[in-house]
Amino acid sequence: MIQLSDRLQAMEESATLAMSRISRELKAAGKDVISLSLGEPDFFTPQFIKDAALEAMNNNFTMYTPVAGYDDLRESISEKFKRDNGLTYSKDQIVVSTGAKQSIANVVMSCVNPGDEVIIPAPYWVSYVEIVKVVEGTPVIVHAGIETDFKITAAQLEAAITPKTKMMIFSTPCNPTGSVYSYEELKSLADVFEKYPNIVVIADEIYEHINFVGKHESLAQFPKIYDQVVTINGVSKAWAMTGWRLGYIGASKEIADACNKIQGQFTSGTCSITQKASIAAMKADPAVLNDMISAFKSRRDLVLSMLNDMPGVITNIPDGAFYVFPDISSFFGKSYLDHKIENANDLCVYLLSEAMVALVTGDAFGDPNCIRISYAASEETLTKAMTRVKDALAKLK
Repeated sequence: MIQLSDRLQAMEESATLAMSRISRELKAAGKDVISLSLGEPDFFTPQFIKDAALEAMNNNFTMYTPVAGYDDLRESISEKFKRDNGLTYSKDQIVVSTGAKQSIANVVMSCVNPGDEVIIPAPYWVSYVEIVKVVEGTPVIVHAGIETDFKITAAQLEAAITPKTKMMIFSTPCNPTGSVYSYEELKSLADVFEKYPNIVVIADEIYEHINFVGKHESLAQFPKIYDQVVTINGVSKAWAMTGWRLGYIGASKEIADACNKIQGQFTSGTCSITQKASIAAMKADPAVLNDMISAFKSRRDLVLSMLNDMPGVITNIPDGAFYVFPDISSFFGKSYLDHKIENANDLCVYLLSEAMVALVTGDAFGDPNCIRISYAASEETLTKAMTRVKDALAKLK
């Protein structure tokens, strides 16, 4: 009998992808399932980006690419960093990968040794912990609750640092909470990292443009920790290019070279057509996204309004991304028919069975009191889904 690796056995399946798979199976069986489980915009890729892809194909950009990405793409990313974030990364400090997830994995593999500690504020994106586990690092979870908008403080950060701390990974705007760190909040974290120059910080900014508070703030803007920060971004979320698979990093040249080396042995360069199309996205004025961002904000407000009309559901106001992360712990211990709710996972199973709405348990994101709702769907669909959820929750006694 084939024995699979201990590495695989220690890894959890992505909860978001698992729920999406179950939803597809139920739909295929004829069930009227509404899936609000995936972090995928329901908008189509802008036409000018698709036109750039067609032009690339017609010009025969169909060969292998440099591992770190085409020079003209990396130069356009460099210009984007300067224009949108005030960050100076030369093209040699940029590595393009097959999605931001690979970008994160490259950095972790390049920096973390077995036994090294990696601080991960919770709630966190599902893959952070699993990527750290794959390289035999030790995840150190720092919890932030709904009462602080799910954001950790400088004091919490400093209390978690030990001689074994090698890295921190966090996102702003955050998946799963939609929380956005302000300039002042990032400055307080930067002041801590300045004391520990050997700690690398992965700042995942994939939701950068989907925020409802104005200017996005990057951790790497603070000069004294610039070399410690790896800025992660990509085209999936803001540009509705999830299937195109392109992410990138801005980092010190030492880390960028390390990621280039790692990637060269795993995937080499990402899709040539995607790279050429992404140049158009990098060069575009972010103002072209205003209609999409406005639509997301309206959807957020709709979902929050309906959740706030459900007794026992506690919400905050997320300032970015396209998720709401309500606290539903008041339903623990309640039941309906054969369904006994002991935790957030039980509630998600119940809502899928009773309401035909697919959501994701907060356990997957490091907060067992919450569930994640993606509002990347039409207002009509969201209204229908939230009505079903309200009716199902009302049955629990």
